[in-house]
Amino acid sequence: MGPDTLHNDETNHLWVGGVRVADLAEEYGTPLYVMDESTMRRRVQEFVRLLAETELPTRLVYAGKAFLCQAMAGWLKPFGVGLDVVSGGELYTALAADYDPAAIVFHGNVKPGAEIRYALEAGVGQIVVDSLAELQSIEREAAALGVRARILLRLTPGIDAHTHAFIRTGQFDSKFGFGLADGIGDAAVKSALDLPHLDLIGFHAHIGSQILEAEPFFANLEALLEYALKWYRQVGYWPRVLDIGGGFGVRYGEDDDPPDLGPTFRRIAAAVREMTPAEARLPELAIEPGRSIVGEAGVTLYRVGALKRVPGGKRYLAVDGGMGDNIRPALYQAFYPARLDGKATNERTDEFTVAGRYCESGDILVPSIRLPEPGVGDLLVTLVTGAYNYSMASNYNRIPRPAVVLVADGEASVWVERESWADLVRHDRPYAAVPTPNDV
Repeated sequence: MGPDTLHNDETNHLWVGGVRVADLAEEYGTPLYVMDESTMRRRVQEFVRLLAETELPTRLVYAGKAFLCQAMAGWLKPFGVGLDVVSGGELYTALAADYDPAAIVFHGNVKPGAEIRYALEAGVGQIVVDSLAELQSIEREAAALGVRARILLRLTPGIDAHTHAFIRTGQFDSKFGFGLADGIGDAAVKSALDLPHLDLIGFHAHIGSQILEAEPFFANLEALLEYALKWYRQVGYWPRVLDIGGGFGVRYGEDDDPPDLGPTFRRIAAAVREMTPAEARLPELAIEPGRSIVGEAGVTLYRVGALKRVPGGKRYLAVDGGMGDNIRPALYQAFYPARLDGKATNERTDEFTVAGRYCESGDILVPSIRLPEPGVGDLLVTLVTGAYNYSMASNYNRIPRPAVVLVADGEASVWVERESWADLVRHDRPYAAVPTPNDV
């Protein structure tokens, strides 16, 4: 994270977006998600600038699954970017924020008929199709509404993105999309071109998340272009859109080194120009970053609740949050760096395991980290938590989800209110005794 996102003052207290984290914790409580506006703005502007420099028709689409709420959708609108949603709930959130439906891309490997109908009625710009059954479902809903649905076919090109198995999506046996082996993709293209209420505008492929190499992106694009050329030669079909997905990695730890996006996009643009037939129009190149826009913008604040040394000498530092607000360490073995507020970073005296409060042995936020000597009541700040932490939060153990606060130029504003205990029972219904034979 850059110095304008998190830094120490002369007393070793931590600041985000011009606000002391201690002041944020005092006003809004802990655990607390904090998003730095300047980091998000810088990342969006960088993507927009680099895409413009390719001199191709391009489109930036923010992947809402990384972090989405009404305020986030409203914040995005002035940038003129698209918004990728993967459920009716995400679509509803975007529309509640008055997001332009034509700028929305509807993803998801299972879209219930009601959600497809909702998307078509709203006028979403594109639907990314994931199965032959879904093609038929979209055709039925579009026919019933008397519209023609603009679709992309999600293809799986058989590319290993060298990331965690749970977040790889481009291999042939992925649950997502149409594989380019065994004629599966061909069947989808033929069906999409034949169905009267579908407008096949192009192809999509997303090969994974937290990708720290440039080569998988090039391989993905070349696979899409070669597949498009096959159909151009056979039936004269050339896509208007090629969407190469997202997955651009961020820096969680010192060993993470994402590729320079400038040379990456220039090489991608060169491949598009080289492989597009001379008589065909250049396709619009779409990318879908999510984590790489919001990941490094986020920090999470916790209060240290307990310190414990167990037989063998291992030391636990337990905080007032855990897997309910950040499931990713348990799910993906994801690593998050952490800092103690008010403690000099060069005084890392001992090794700790940062444990959460949830009733699971696997509720470990950081398996091993060297920290200054902590005390009960200290503030622990985990870094790079802007992507997927809020999105994947739960009420496990009936613990309310944290608030989300945006900081900008020394000011803080609430984007999502902290849940209360009353919120936890809002949809519960009281027990009503069922008569038994003995009661009659």
